[in-house]
Order: sequence, then C-alpha cells, then structure tokens
Amino acid sequence: MTEAVTPYDKADQPPLPSPSPFPESSPEPVLSPADIRDGAAIALVLGVAGVLLGVLWAWLAPRVQLVSNGEAVFLRNTESEARIGADATFFLLSAGLGVLSAVAVFLWRRRGGVPQVVGLAAGSAFAALVGWRVGLWLGPSPDVVAVARRVGKSVPFDAPLELMAHGTLLVWPMVAVIVHLALTALWGPRDPAPAMSVSWPAAGYYAAPAAPGSDAAPGVPGVQDAPGSAVGPQDQPPRP
Repeated sequence: MTEAVTPYDKADQPPLPSPSPFPESSPEPVLSPADIRDGAAIALVLGVAGVLLGVLWAWLAPRVQLVSNGEAVFLRNTESEARIGADATFFLLSAGLGVLSAVAVFLWRRRGGVPQVVGLAAGSAFAALVGWRVGLWLGPSPDVVAVARRVGKSVPFDAPLELMAHGTLLVWPMVAVIVHLALTALWGPRDPAPAMSVSWPAAGYYAAPAAPGSDAAPGVPGVQDAPGSAVGPQDQPPRP
C-alpha cells in the first residue's frame, strides 16, 4: 500500500479576490447648503430684474391708437401692426435679458449645478410675469371708456398695452437655461479622469508532488506533475 499524498493546508483556503482596478472614493453630498443658497439668490435677483423688463416694454412697445365718435371706440388705423409689435417687443426684450442673465450666472458661478439651473429657470419665469404686470401698470390706462370721455370726440388716444401671445412669457426662462447649459458645456470645469491601476490576481497555491505513476495529485484534479519532481525508488514507501 502507498500513503496518500495530500496537498498543503492552503489548498482548502479560497483564493484571494483581486482588488478592483478603480480607486474607491468617498461619497459626496449631491446638494450642499451653499448650492441651495446660490439658487435662491439667483431666483430672487432675477425676480427683481423683472421690473426692468416691464419698464422697457412700456417704453419701447408701439402704441395702438383709438378714437371715439361719442358712442363707441374704434381703432384709428385698422391696418396697423402695433398690436403685434407689442408682443414682438416683449419677445425680443425677454430673449435679450435671458442671454444676459445666463451669462451673469455663469460668470458668477462657473461650476454649474442643478440648484443654479433651477434658480435660473424659476427666477426667469417669475421675472417675466413681473415684467408683464409692471408694463401693463406703467402703460396707458386700461379704462378705455373713461379716457375716451376725457379726451373728447374724434380725438385719438393710446390703447392700453396687451400681450396677446402669452407664450412669450416662457421666452426668458427658456433662453436663460439653454444659454447657461451651453456655456457650462463649453467652458465649465471638467471632472478629473479616474486613475487607472492594473493589478494582477494573487498567485495560486502549490500542491504536494503526486505519487509516481499518477497523472495528477490526489485530491487536486487537473494539477500535473512539475518537471523534475518524479519520485525515485528511494522515496517510495516500503512494501508490506
């Protein structure tokens, strides 16, 4: 009989897992109090800037002329495009202020971030509403009948401002967000690329030499005898 040759004790231990090639990084908070304060400050400043839109709209918008015959009020020029011009003026002013606000926010905080974009969109939308109401308040009186009675018969007077296309209220926030995202994508800070490290798995364990005449070591299938590890006659156990 021959004695069974068993592998080392390390054969019963599982191989060590190979380390990950990517370095582990500690999780960072998505939103910080500073980012939230920046977004709130942007929304507040833009909301106040809506007063400028109202002042410019009431000053630059073309006027629609009305006239009274003593019984009713009519348009002085039925082919006038002044009513469309008021909407176009509001559109152009909103687009220009949207570009200016996006550039100002980007120059103030180049790193970008979700709170800044949300504050920019919310503040711009509120500013458009403020500008609309301020322009109506600063424009001609909305009481057309009282004005017609005051000026008299056949005397032209200005009609109140009116925004017929209410979709222009979205021009400022849409332009501001698009321009800000474009500026951030082109000239914003870039995240550093993760360092790549290559690590090889730990070497496996070695089994004891197998008995002569066998193709593999007992208990370890698939392990061939290494060259020069044959067992000689002097190493064989005594026969009974």
